Amino acid sequence: MDASVLVGNGRRGAERAARGSGTKWAARAGLTARGVIYLLVGALALQIAFGDDKQQQADRQGALAELSGKPFGSVLLWALGIGLVGMALWRLSEVVFGSVGPDGRKAKKRLLALARCGFYSFVAYSVLAFAAGSGSGGGSSDEQSKDVTARLLEVPGGRWIVGAAGVGIVVAGIWIGGRAVMRAYRDKMRLAGMSRRVRRLVDVTGVGGGAARGLVFAAAGCFAVRAAVDYEPDEAKGLDDTLRSFAGTPAGPTLLACVAAGLVLFGLFSFAMARWRKV
Repeated sequence: MDASVLVGNGRRGAERAARGSGTKWAARAGLTARGVIYLLVGALALQIAFGDDKQQQADRQGALAELSGKPFGSVLLWALGIGLVGMALWRLSEVVFGSVGPDGRKAKKRLLALARCGFYSFVAYSVLAFAAGSGSGGGSSDEQSKDVTARLLEVPGGRWIVGAAGVGIVVAGIWIGGRAVMRAYRDKMRLAGMSRRVRRLVDVTGVGGGAARGLVFAAAGCFAVRAAVDYEPDEAKGLDDTLRSFAGTPAGPTLLACVAAGLVLFGLFSFAMARWRKV
């Protein structure tokens, strides 16, 4: 048999394996884990908006701390970390074999999958470190943002690096929110398997949740740009400080409550994605 045929058969076999039940399980576990984190962060932000638990961090660290205090919290943390490992592996399979869709093999899609793989690998590591008893989970998002910004500002051209990163985050937030409002997620879901009522609920969570998520990204990016312009690392904000900043606007805690509710919706949308997303 010709060597090229053997190589082709081997590649197709590997691709089928990558899109098999194991990868589907990893994707669905990862999306479920993401949903849990957003639900908890949104719930913590709602408590802050209504004047409760102001010392609790409305970010991943706070969500892990909240989960650890529940019955079987340790088991839940390990399950969450394993689910996020699954998310990273799924994104890695998209880097190697491409994602679902006619343009899934394009370089742009593979690079986006690589970025997501790196991000979820870090998140999975921080969750598993917390579950293993370090108790740090990588530190609060606010501390991480200030520390990273301070280091970058010290290197040559650091202000330009921080500013460019901030602009990139703003653009990413606008892109996330815009795609959510346009319901671009529908292309990745098995809509035929949903009833009309379920489809409407998915649209509510997808549009509302995606728009809120995009707004938070864009706001965090603006703070990074401000840190670069003012040459002040403390101007950079993580998720917790970014969310709290909405309460400082003329709309007050009402805006924070709306954004927090949106993050809860995105958590629910992640569950819907775990159930109906094409993998």
